[in-house]
Amino acid sequence: MGQVEATTERVISAKPEDVFDALADYAGARQRVLPANYSAFEIREGGDGEGSLVRWKLQATKKRVRDCLVEVTEPTDGELVEKDRNSSMVTKWTVTPAGEGRARVVVTSTWTGAGGIGGFFERTFAPKGLARIYDELLANLAAETEK
Repeated sequence: MGQVEATTERVISAKPEDVFDALADYAGARQRVLPANYSAFEIREGGDGEGSLVRWKLQATKKRVRDCLVEVTEPTDGELVEKDRNSSMVTKWTVTPAGEGRARVVVTSTWTGAGGIGGFFERTFAPKGLARIYDELLANLAAETEK
C-alpha cells in the first residue's frame, strides 16, 4: 500500500476571495460547478466552509464510485480541506493571488492506495482520471466566478 496523489491547478481571472467563497459555498456555487462525475449531493451540516459536512458520490471510472462523506475545515486563509469519513481521501484546495484580479487554485487529493498489482494500476491511472475531473470542475469554477 502506498500514498496516491492527484494535483491539478488553474489560474482564474477573478479575485481570490471570490473564488474561495465560491468553492466554500456548498449550498450554492459549489453544487453548480460540479461535473457529472458527482451525484447524490447532500448537505448534512453547515453549507458554507468550515464545519460543513457534505455527502456526494464520485464516479471516478465506469466501475468505481466512491460514496464520500466530507468534513470541511479551513486551516489557514485561502485553504479548504475536505476529509472523507468513508476513506483515507483528503482533498486540499488552495487559492492564492496570481496577479491583479486573478487567482491560482491548486487542488490536491491524497489517499492510501491498494497494494500489489492493483495498487500499481491505481497509482498509475487514478491521478490522471481524477485530474480530468478536477480540470472540468475548475473550468466550471472559472465560468462561475469570471462573470
